[in-house]
Amino acid sequence: MGKPTSLPENPRKKSELRFSEYYQTQDMYDELYRLSKENKHFTNLYNLIIDERNIIRAYRAMKTNKGAKTAGTDGKTIHDIKNLTESEVVNLVRNKLADYKPQSVRRVMIPKPNGKLRPLGIPTISDRLVQQCILQILKPIVEAKLHPHNYGFRDNRSAHHAIARVHHMVHQSQITYVVDVDIKSFFDNVDHNILIKQVWNMGIRDKRVISILKKLLKAPIEGEGIPNKGTPQGGIISPLLSNIYLNDLDWWVSSQWETYQSRHEYSSHSKKYRALKTTNMKEIWIVRYADDFKILCRYYPTAVKTFHATRDWLRKRLRLDISPEKSKIVNMKTNYTEFLGFKIKTVLKKGKWVVKSYMCDKAKQKILKDLRQQIKSIQRCKPENVNFQVGKYNSMVLGYHNYYKVATHINKDMCEIEYKILPAIKSRLKDIISLKKGLTDDKSYKKLYPDYIKTYRIYHVGKRALYPIGGVKTKPPMNFNQNTCDYTIEGRKYQQI
Repeated sequence: MGKPTSLPENPRKKSELRFSEYYQTQDMYDELYRLSKENKHFTNLYNLIIDERNIIRAYRAMKTNKGAKTAGTDGKTIHDIKNLTESEVVNLVRNKLADYKPQSVRRVMIPKPNGKLRPLGIPTISDRLVQQCILQILKPIVEAKLHPHNYGFRDNRSAHHAIARVHHMVHQSQITYVVDVDIKSFFDNVDHNILIKQVWNMGIRDKRVISILKKLLKAPIEGEGIPNKGTPQGGIISPLLSNIYLNDLDWWVSSQWETYQSRHEYSSHSKKYRALKTTNMKEIWIVRYADDFKILCRYYPTAVKTFHATRDWLRKRLRLDISPEKSKIVNMKTNYTEFLGFKIKTVLKKGKWVVKSYMCDKAKQKILKDLRQQIKSIQRCKPENVNFQVGKYNSMVLGYHNYYKVATHINKDMCEIEYKILPAIKSRLKDIISLKKGLTDDKSYKKLYPDYIKTYRIYHVGKRALYPIGGVKTKPPMNFNQNTCDYTIEGRKYQQI
């Protein structure tokens, strides 16, 4: 269980909670969450969205968001509305929502690890402000309805929690079969009519808000026209809408076993599951992060039936197709399954199956490519920019360590990457690099990698030391503490260690 504290240590999370308290909106959000938990219907959300406190809190959140500096099709950024007074911002949002007509969405293509391009949709800054106002009101309502093992696009949760859940199911329940289902272009194929019905079923029944959401979904895309399906990646409210869309999938899978409503009462979940094992029911568990999910099964026949049932359910209920090439059943005793940049297998240790995990091959190749490119940037930059470029290189290495450290064999992966990168460092930076073994004046290096000072060769460029690529140790992922919640007094006290 997480250690109770007053607020999470995440600086961004702290600031968001402070905004809610400062602008006196926290009670409003808490009440929406409570009522949603009680399955109440909401027919007057529009007035909460245009509430002055909600708008100012949204404006403050936008000002601290780096993405607000990106221009939409009108060329404007947060700087164009920073000079407005709070009352002018409130009037801007209220006037825009009174007869809402979203401006066109800017289309930007960004490269994916597999070489393809991912389309992003960037709304104008005024539309993003409107979306933030709507998001703040809808989020507590939706949060109360989401499945506990959906870890994507939700406050306090992370990809590490999803990985931890897979580890937990292997170690505690000895489950080793996985149904891998890859949804084809999920964000581009969301059916608008189904999505609006799901919003309605969640209790969001303010027809004025529903109308605004419909218009948001139909916002014209630059160079493409009005979309008839999909949610634009890049919009502030899109992650919430994607969670709403796949929420039925989570609960459908869960209802087959984990949250099955039995006629009998049991004093604990373990007793309930022991009783279910005496029936013909199929033991399956779902772990989801955005559109990437795993269904874990105890037996192969169960996995086969679950695979076909899930494929048919997605097609009939959500009008989503799966990729035949990428969707399969994996026995983790003999093969790896990939999840969120990791490849996971099980091995027998002291009579029990345990997880053996690495960084996936695609991630490894991308890291090699990115680090080589950054080394070229250090080589080619002007002398006065060297420290900046080295800092960028170090932040990349630190980011890789922080994300992939939960893999059981991450040190082996990183040492392999380091072995391939060192020749590039030595050859490209030979004129500006110095080697010091067991010695450095770099304070950040001393703080972050104290165990790698005496034993590692430390390469210095300018006044900074290059962080050791192989300087990472495995840290087992921690399960998410389900008591954590931003919308209850008790829930705000919990923090994941």
